[in-house]
Amino acid sequence: MNINAWFSPTRRDFARSGSFSFLLLIFFLLALLVPVSTAFAEETPTFESAIAQLSEKSYKVKGSAIDTIAGSGHEKASFILQSMFDGSLFYHKKSKQLLLVEKEGSKYLTFDALTGDKGKTVKKRAVKKVSINNTLRSQLRSLIASLNLQNPDAEIRLASVREMLGSVSPETATLLNSYIETEENADVRDMLNIAINLSELDSDNKQTRLDAIDYLSGSLETDVYNKIKTVSESDSEESVRTEALKALEIIEDRRKLSSMAETLFFGISLGSVLVLAAIGLAITFGVMGVINMAHGELIMLGAYTTYLVQTVMPDYPGVALILSIPAAFLVSGTMGIAIERGIIRHLYGRPLETLLATFGVSLILQQLVRTVISPQNVPVSNPEWMSGSIEINSVLSLTMNRLYIIAFCLVVFAVLFMILKKTSLGLQVRAVAQNRSMARAMGVRSERVDALTFGLGSGIAGIAGVALSQLTNVGPNLGQAYIVDSFMVVVFGGVGNLWGTLVGGLSLGVANKILEPWSGAVLAKILVLVFIILFIQKRPRGLFPQKGRAAGD
Repeated sequence: MNINAWFSPTRRDFARSGSFSFLLLIFFLLALLVPVSTAFAEETPTFESAIAQLSEKSYKVKGSAIDTIAGSGHEKASFILQSMFDGSLFYHKKSKQLLLVEKEGSKYLTFDALTGDKGKTVKKRAVKKVSINNTLRSQLRSLIASLNLQNPDAEIRLASVREMLGSVSPETATLLNSYIETEENADVRDMLNIAINLSELDSDNKQTRLDAIDYLSGSLETDVYNKIKTVSESDSEESVRTEALKALEIIEDRRKLSSMAETLFFGISLGSVLVLAAIGLAITFGVMGVINMAHGELIMLGAYTTYLVQTVMPDYPGVALILSIPAAFLVSGTMGIAIERGIIRHLYGRPLETLLATFGVSLILQQLVRTVISPQNVPVSNPEWMSGSIEINSVLSLTMNRLYIIAFCLVVFAVLFMILKKTSLGLQVRAVAQNRSMARAMGVRSERVDALTFGLGSGIAGIAGVALSQLTNVGPNLGQAYIVDSFMVVVFGGVGNLWGTLVGGLSLGVANKILEPWSGAVLAKILVLVFIILFIQKRPRGLFPQKGRAAGD
């Protein structure tokens, strides 16, 4: 076969014509595919394009954008949707940039909603809130719940379900039901079941409502209580209303038990504060018989020492708090020794003059703090590990700062108890407390023991101030709030007895908290004071009176 024959003019023209047609076909197909691919790209919006659509006026467009954001998997998706739901998402009218704002006088300080970067300060009319209607609000609630339920943190998943308890629609219940089988955390799984059963209380089926009431009868959630109460009053079936009333009784009994536990906890925490405030006074008053009216100001000095240490170390509040304990002990202890050496030692045997002198010292210390530091309250921050709470159930939570105060009180008590029982100083203190003249005859330097005892009691007062700085305002009048309570604890527990101070302080703290709900804080203190007055008429030496020769003094 002659190959050149293929390229004869006739065949060559045909080949050219066929190639040209083939090329035209390819270009034609490409021309068709380009708009299709462009349209496909437009029909598949990205996270960025959906963000831009949130500034549109059309709620339909916003709804589509919300779905896109939720399904994007972007790390900021949940935050953007939550901000939109909370009404805190804005956009700049000109640039359409999504913003978070912070009031600054008559203007807004702006922050980029995606990056958090600080922006310009603009006039209020330069930005506008991303508005939503009820339909979008419902859509956002479901999508936020779905996103949060996929969060790896069980606490976030639990909080998400709990937030939905008040408004669980059938659609939301279906969504929650799909997560139960895969949920590994027992608490989250229980909360999912509670939410689903809350939804079933609105069912048309009587048995479904009864089963839901039976499941929810042990729950302490506020939304559960309110919903069952509504059912007990308005359900069309009498049997359902009866079961709802029974469930309410069970819930109310459990809530009362939790309330009692909370009252006991707050009473013990208040008692721990009273013990810390009074335990130093128990030493000085019990050993030396000195009515030190400046004891409250020694507590105040400890609190201000905490403030000053935190001022030096503002970035490390936890370390500053720990360092404040020995610092406060030294400051208040040194001041106590100075008071004993300079004033009290010249007034032994004259209780009225001692009381007036120490009262004058308290006024001097208050004015000193007002002049040197500030007449106003000063801020003392809590370290991160003392913040938050331990949730026992939905109506009972134990705050971390109070738990630490209780533990701190017990540690201080144990250390002081060991000092008085196991050290040479403790032996001398007990000897002087029981019989001063006999202790002197045995070679005990009572003047030195008095100074060290007063310093020890004052140092403990300073440590109490460190604890109080984490619970209350630190100001010049801090000590005045605790001086009377401290004397009440010492007298009630037994003068000079540490166990009496511990039991007396905790007892008075619990008694105060039990009385407060129905009598008020002021009347509760009055009632406790009246009780102590009547009590010491029968037992003048308190709960744990001193034994031996000191008991007859």
